[in-house]
Amino acid sequence: ILIINGSPRKGNTWAVVKEVKSDISTIDSNIKFEEIHLKDQDIPFCNGCFLCIQKGEEYCPHYNSFKDIVNKIKSCDGLIITSPVYALNVTALMKNFIDHSAYFYHRPYFFNKKALILVTTAGSGHKRVANYLSETLRNWGFNKTYKIHMPVHARILKEKDKDKINKISSEWFKDIQSDKIHNPSFKAVFYYNLWKKMSTSSNPLPKDYEYWTINKYDKYYFAPNVPLNPLKKVFGMLISGFF
Repeated sequence: ILIINGSPRKGNTWAVVKEVKSDISTIDSNIKFEEIHLKDQDIPFCNGCFLCIQKGEEYCPHYNSFKDIVNKIKSCDGLIITSPVYALNVTALMKNFIDHSAYFYHRPYFFNKKALILVTTAGSGHKRVANYLSETLRNWGFNKTYKIHMPVHARILKEKDKDKINKISSEWFKDIQSDKIHNPSFKAVFYYNLWKKMSTSSNPLPKDYEYWTINKYDKYYFAPNVPLNPLKKVFGMLISGFF
């Protein structure tokens, strides 16, 4: 399990992480966790050069500072991604990492991955931030996301909070163990066909065109390794035809 921590410190959000690790270790004592703390990664701020989308992520001037993180996401069995609420959004550390990964919006990849999102706040905004992270991972291709978001103060978790953490983290981990690939949402099908058409129609970006055609994703209404029920397949056909 890979943990990407977007907090600049080990505070309230990390209290939830520790509870999740304990719950999952109870289910499987052999589970291995790897922690990446973005504050220690020294990733420069994204300068918006657009090279990752136009030519490929390897052309990003900061590629060497984050490529290992991306490779670990690709190879992990499950992802935990965390952020406290800062000014009603994710932290600058997390936003900067997401900005550097913007090419996954054009070229989604993680169709067989499931993630657990952890968000805490001392005030409000935790649901909104958790939904933003979930939306981001859906655009990256993630098959399913689970969300734990709650107010936490002084790193103290109430019993009802612990019960919620245990319930959701256990569901997520057992879902990983099952190897089940879920049907995508209608929204996921919509955006898949949007990016497919944008990447293969007139004047596409070269890297996007290469990705969609070499992988033959342009031949499907969703990634071929993901089940698509008849209703969503028809929906994909309509959306693809419309675009």
